[in-house]
Amino acid sequence: MFLQIGEIAEQIPEISPHQKCAYVDHIFKSNPQLQGVAVTEGGQAVALIMRIRFYQQIGTLYGFTLYMGRSVGLIMDGSPLVVDYKTPITEVSRLAMDRSEEHLYDYVLVTHEGALFGAVSVRDLLLNFAEIQAVAASFLNPLTGLPGNLSINEWMVKSLLQEQFSVLYIDLDHFKAYNDTYGFKEGDRMIQATAEILKHCTLRLEGFLGHIGGDDFIIFIDDYHYEEYCRTIMEEFDKVMQGFYHPGHLAQHYVLTEGRSGVVEEIPLVSISIAVVTNRYRPFDSIEDLSGEAARLKKKCKMIKGSSYVDDRDRSVSKTC
Repeated sequence: MFLQIGEIAEQIPEISPHQKCAYVDHIFKSNPQLQGVAVTEGGQAVALIMRIRFYQQIGTLYGFTLYMGRSVGLIMDGSPLVVDYKTPITEVSRLAMDRSEEHLYDYVLVTHEGALFGAVSVRDLLLNFAEIQAVAASFLNPLTGLPGNLSINEWMVKSLLQEQFSVLYIDLDHFKAYNDTYGFKEGDRMIQATAEILKHCTLRLEGFLGHIGGDDFIIFIDDYHYEEYCRTIMEEFDKVMQGFYHPGHLAQHYVLTEGRSGVVEEIPLVSISIAVVTNRYRPFDSIEDLSGEAARLKKKCKMIKGSSYVDDRDRSVSKTC
């Protein structure tokens, strides 16, 4: 996959601004697939002549007589879109689509170290942009727009190589009961709201936030300063969750729904659990070791009523502590 505009540029003919229009006509007739010609001075791109506009002008009643024996300066576009080789394709796509309708399908001229390197058609530009978007989307969770498992695995490996790290495994307790009671659309809204809370806290932590899937999230930080943020996450989550329940459910602190055993039960309202794994007390040689410790701490966290976090000191902290 190409990321820089120069990687998809192709060479096109270059002419001097003093060349005659008849010479451009000869170039186009000799190259039926060619859509444009660059005008350069001293190797630098100064203008562009696109086939369609060239023949629109030449094809007028007196166009042939008026232009053919004269210089291309009369018909060339002196303000083409010119970008550097290293400019991201995504940025060039935005610039190209911001052009006027008249110039929307013009070549984009590409320079390298100040000299013309080549040109990119809008077709090639959009095809490569679509590929980049598709690959980027494969790294993101479609519900929250957060990085998914491919990026999370990369951060797992990166964390194992750091001198200090803390990994916060976050999920929602009793989420299934909420989904069963209020429906999947409201369940998705709750997950999105959780993602927003975690985003704000992760920015302050200067860490990385990923969405494992469903109601499971993960945060990576390169130090052990997580306690204040765990408390903030729990407090913010419990506050926001008030808006997701009917007053009756809030008053009784549970919903009536079918439990995992198939029997209708009183299921507590959704809370948030955070299991914190660090390398403060023990090293981890593999992702599997890290995940195994997280599973142990998550199990302990789930046994605590309400929102809580558990770290690898085997200390449990709930919101009410």
